[in-house]
This record gives sequence, C-alpha cells and structure tokens, in this order.
Amino acid sequence: MTSLLQSYTYLHPSAVRASPAGRTLALETSGGATPAGEAAHPRFFHGFLTAPAAAAAALLTVADVAATRYYQPAAPASLDPVVTADGDRLRMESFSGCCGVYARLDVLASGLDGDDVGHGTTNVDINLPLRRALAALGGLDPLQLTVGPEELEVRTFDGRFVEKRVPLPERWLRGFAEAQVLAAGFALRAEIPAAEAAAVLRALPRPGAGRRTTRWLIPAGRTLRPASRPAPGAVGLPGPDRLLTLRQVLRHATTLRIYAPDLAEGQATAVAWEVGLPGMRLTLLLSQDAARGFSGEGGVLYDLAGGPAADDADLVAALLAWEPRIDVSELSRQAELSPERVRAALTVLGTSGQIGYDLAEEAYFHRHLPYDAGAAEARNPRLRGARALVADGAVRLDGALTRVGKGDQVHLVRADGTGQLSCTCLWWAKYRGGRGPCKHVLAARMVRDETTTEAAL
Repeated sequence: MTSLLQSYTYLHPSAVRASPAGRTLALETSGGATPAGEAAHPRFFHGFLTAPAAAAAALLTVADVAATRYYQPAAPASLDPVVTADGDRLRMESFSGCCGVYARLDVLASGLDGDDVGHGTTNVDINLPLRRALAALGGLDPLQLTVGPEELEVRTFDGRFVEKRVPLPERWLRGFAEAQVLAAGFALRAEIPAAEAAAVLRALPRPGAGRRTTRWLIPAGRTLRPASRPAPGAVGLPGPDRLLTLRQVLRHATTLRIYAPDLAEGQATAVAWEVGLPGMRLTLLLSQDAARGFSGEGGVLYDLAGGPAADDADLVAALLAWEPRIDVSELSRQAELSPERVRAALTVLGTSGQIGYDLAEEAYFHRHLPYDAGAAEARNPRLRGARALVADGAVRLDGALTRVGKGDQVHLVRADGTGQLSCTCLWWAKYRGGRGPCKHVLAARMVRDETTTEAAL
C-alpha cells in the first residue's frame, strides 16, 4: 500500500489510567487544520460522553475496521482514524486495510456534555493495547472525553500504553473521495429495530466463509427477510462477513438503517449500514464487492475531467468552514454558481479529502486533510491517460462516434440516446462503467465538451 509522505508525531504517550473525575478517554491531536490555520496541538473538546459504554464500543469498531484487511487478509496493521470537529459534533473515520470498508462514528451534540466543540481535523492512532482498553470499558461510571492537544489516550484503571503513528495511506485519500460520491446517490431502503438487526447479523457467515458472495435482504415491515437471490425491493449485501464487527455495538443500539442506490433488480451495489446509538451514529459503508476497494471506483473522474469544476473548487473551498451540514443552495448563492457546478466542485474538493457525505442528514460535510485538490490528477492514472490522448491529437470526432487512439490501438466511443458514453476497450467490456469511465471515454468527453463550448461562443 502506497503512503503519502505526511509526518505525524506525539508529544506524549497514550495512557490508560484513572483521573480525579473518574475515567478519561483523551484523544490528543497530532497537529491539524483549524479555521485559524495549521495548529501544532489544536484542542477540540473537553467534557463528558453521555453514553460512555456505547461510545467505547463504537470507537472500537472504527479502530477494528482500520486494523483489518477483509480481502486477502494479512497481519493486522492498525492505521490512523481521522477525527473532525464540526462545531456541534465529532466525527471519527477509518478505512479497512483493503479499502473496501469505510467506518464513521458521529458523536452528536446530545452525546457530548461539556465545552463547545471546536473546528478542525487531525489523525489519531489506536494500537492493539489501546483497543484492548476500549474493549474493557463498561459500566455506568462517567467517562470524560478530551480531544487535544497531541495524540490519542485512553485513561481507565488498567495501566499505561504508548501509541505510535502511521502515515495516512494514499488509498484512504482516494477512498474518501469515492465514498462520498457513492453515498450521495444512496436512498434509505430499510429501517428496523436493533433486536431485528442482531438476528440478521447472527445469521451472517463466519469470517472467511462466503467472502466473495453477495447475500440479499428483503425489507418486510420492521424486519429483514434473507433471500438467496435478488427479488423486488431486495438490498444486496456484498461480502456479508464484513459487517460482523457491528455485533459489539448492537447491545447499545436503538435502530438500524440500510442505505443503497435504488437500481435495477438483481444488481449488486455498495451498501451502507447505519446503527443508531444514544447521541451517536455509527455507519459502515461496504464496497460493491469484497475484492473491490473504494479507491478504484472512478466515480470522481467525470467531474475532474469537466471544464470549470477545478476552478470552481477554489472558490467553493474558500466558503467552507467545517460546517456539520453543507447547504448546496446557500453555497450556490454565495459563489454565484449553479447547484450542479457547486456539487461538481465539491467532488473535486473530495479528492483531497475535504468533503464527506452524511446519509442520515442527506448533506455534505467539511473536513480538512493536508493534501492539495490540485494533485488529484497525479492520483488518477485514467485521468492522466485521457489528457495524454487529447494532447497527442488521438481523439477524432466522427458524428455520433469518437475515435480514440492511433494505429492499431483505436477504440470507438459511442453515445446512447441519453448521452451516456460507452467504449470498445477491454476496461469497458469488463466493468461496463461500473468503476467509472475508461480513459478513452474521458478523452472523448473532454474533446466533445471543448467543441460544444467553442461552438457556443
């Protein structure tokens, strides 16, 4: 796995100990972004968690996802969860080692009792000893939470543990971009009580069994009926054993919601399971197949290849302020851009990890990672390939067809009646657009868009 050259350091070791107020879960920042600029040790929150046992179990789930490779399992290697303070909540996010599972814990205002929540983003590390400490947390005693100033610490009665830092993998950065594009197209497909959700999870295959299969669930009132094949209204469950980590939080849960795109019957898709907890929400987003990571989905490529999106992104970025809900209509008014152009700009900003999507609130939110949206092309080889084809003069319009390539390497790009493009290359034959456009389709769209713009002048 490639990692970006980003350094994270801690001034103090993580610890597990008692405090005068009882137990303290201290997440200390390792440097991050705030509205005032970069800060070495930003402080985001100090107070109490209103549901301490549930919070510990949910944070452990986020850490478990970061420490696991669900596809082609390897030795555990915990990676850094990302923590964002949004003014009225805290968000903690991670990807699995295979980048096929995305986890996010939203600790909402009702789950926090203390100081005002600040604004900013940082990374924290949760290693194996700390995960063991989280698993041991329980009971009804109060649990303090402190976010800042430098690293992740947990204080209970069990001892003292030292943490380490791991750089943010490049696949996580690409995964953040693709996950928000996918989630924005989801709809609520089912909502059931926690007890019903527990029964569904108990029936899932054990880890490693059926990893490459897709199960199906049919919403029926306030329950889910399993099915061995697709049926009207069924929701796919790809790589179902990837959900088993949710079992540790269900004893605290109030409800379960399932989100997925409303596509043709029998079509396997990515899916999101959202567990409602007291003052919190825990979301797991599963890729379309256990063998597929979010980092390769290609959902951002059309917007990256489009004309004004990159320029619009700079304007929109200046208007973001770690809002828990990004109001596209308000951004449209402030930036004097159409809502469609604002959404395209948000997609571009998502390539540097600046944008996420909250399914429960049907809204984007702002985070800030120390990467440049302008470097998105370097992280997307299909986009680089398309620009190279255009620069080489290898794209020729021929009525409704576009011929892309030279010599024996010419592919035909066609547009159907709805304007959707397809290609004769092997990539398109394999994925049929399910992993975003190939470089030939991107190149054809670039040239056609440029021709249309010139004709309108």
